[in-house]
Amino acid sequence: MLSLTQLGILVRVVDEGSFSAAAKVLYMSQPAVSNHIRALERSLGVGLVQRGPHGAQPTPAGTVVVGHAREVFGLLERLEHAAAGYRGLEAGQLVVAGTTTLGTYLVPRLIGEFAARAPKVSCQIRVGNEDTVESWLMLGEVGLGLCAGTPTADALVSEPLLTESLVLVAGPGFPLAGRPVSTADLAEQRFLLREQGSATRRLQEQSLRDWNLDKVETWDLWGPDTVKEAVQQGLGLAVLSEHAVRREVDAGFLVCLDVQPPPPSREVSLVRRADRLLTPPEEAFAALVRATAEWPH
Repeated sequence: MLSLTQLGILVRVVDEGSFSAAAKVLYMSQPAVSNHIRALERSLGVGLVQRGPHGAQPTPAGTVVVGHAREVFGLLERLEHAAAGYRGLEAGQLVVAGTTTLGTYLVPRLIGEFAARAPKVSCQIRVGNEDTVESWLMLGEVGLGLCAGTPTADALVSEPLLTESLVLVAGPGFPLAGRPVSTADLAEQRFLLREQGSATRRLQEQSLRDWNLDKVETWDLWGPDTVKEAVQQGLGLAVLSEHAVRREVDAGFLVCLDVQPPPPSREVSLVRRADRLLTPPEEAFAALVRATAEWPH
């Protein structure tokens, strides 16, 4: 029996051009991706993907199957949209994804306002780094995402919504806190960076370049909470979202350093797949987000 999961993995392998790249964006192991493709090939009785010096390429049969798979997924989206149209906001589900900082500190506040307006809609929040959220959107697992920056996939479109500032934070006992800090003062400091694939990571690296601190010692940590805790423990400095550190700064667990030039600001964007028909709950949530003029408290 054909599996939609297997078809989706096949499309991802073809789009990414390799099993390893597909496994990375799907957060699966490469052997698991290969097993799904082999199982699909056994079900259909034909080879679908061939490995070569230029990566994974579809066979002639694979090209046909991928084309039909895209049609199937498009049809399922239209079916879901048509059924949801009869329910309006009296039922249904809203699944929203957010990059790690936004999914943790912004999306729950927006979902709270949405749930008050549409209490019969079941809501789900997914949180991942930028690469993961883009993968969910591309696969159709979520209809809407809130991301920092512009998506890399051509099939995704984004609408800028809000501007968010980043700040340089240190532990409460940092000796340079409370006075202007020069970039020369930071040359011997360790900087704590988010994981690869994070939108914040790219801005952290940009800040170091702007400060001519490319050669400083850096550590990689996963997620904003881990970075914040490490900064509190005096393990280094970090550039993070102003909203991610607000509570810790207010409580005195972290301090913001006055450094020039300041870390860059970034746009918060509503992202969706260009060819996706939004369900009524998704349309209503998108309208709510577009009407949000500033970061909700």
